[in-house]
Amino acid sequence: MTTVGFIGAGNMASAIVKGIVAADNTSPENVIIFDTHHDSAEKLAAAVGGAEVADSAVAAAEKADIVILAVKPNVVPVVLPELGDTISRTGGVVISIAAGLTLARLGELAGAEIGIIRVMPNVNALVGEAMSALTANEHVSPEQKTLALDIFNAIGRAIELDEKQFSAFTAIAGSSPAFTFVYIDALARAAVAAGMPKPVATEVAAQAVLGSAKLVLESGTHPWELADMVSSPGGTTVAGLLAMEHEGFFASVVAGVRATIERDQELGKQS
Repeated sequence: MTTVGFIGAGNMASAIVKGIVAADNTSPENVIIFDTHHDSAEKLAAAVGGAEVADSAVAAAEKADIVILAVKPNVVPVVLPELGDTISRTGGVVISIAAGLTLARLGELAGAEIGIIRVMPNVNALVGEAMSALTANEHVSPEQKTLALDIFNAIGRAIELDEKQFSAFTAIAGSSPAFTFVYIDALARAAVAAGMPKPVATEVAAQAVLGSAKLVLESGTHPWELADMVSSPGGTTVAGLLAMEHEGFFASVVAGVRATIERDQELGKQS
């Protein structure tokens, strides 16, 4: 069974560890965790029942088939150079979930010709509904790529994507949960203005968004067609859609995505 080492024991690492154990992708005994905050690593190990806590990042990498860097982007340049030689020797592969760090930059930091996979998950991993994108360098085998996809499918859905599309993915998957949270709150506040209690309005709006997303994914029907299904001639829905479009709803969403892409590309040049 694949041994997975985690460098970092924060929220995303916790979501991934719990996800792969629950999905039987690996057993707790084949999970190795290191965090500079030792208590965090021990707490996560205890939560999944039996994961090993390593004394250092290198110690975790020495025993792992896959090493997941679950640390902030500014920490990767500190940690990855320490691991390059070890991963090269073991034949393992490193997965980075740090935003903005390209495969080329990660390769420079590793200082060795090792398999590197770049993955962009999103915050919805916390409830097992992440949308993740994966891209790999030429040193990653098809088997290693499949293992990586299995890991991130355990916390939602994962796809392979050309790296040049990662900025767009960041906008519509990485940043869009924030847009969606604000949209849900806007729906709820509009209902509050009409007299509905806020907790009830938030629950109703959130469930409506959840169900709508599920219908898009499971029906295979184009979102516009689904919108038309709800819009009776002369009815309430089309009145609301026209009012929202009059206020620039569609254009605002496109502008938000464009701004996110541009900022992501700016940050990538700085990393």
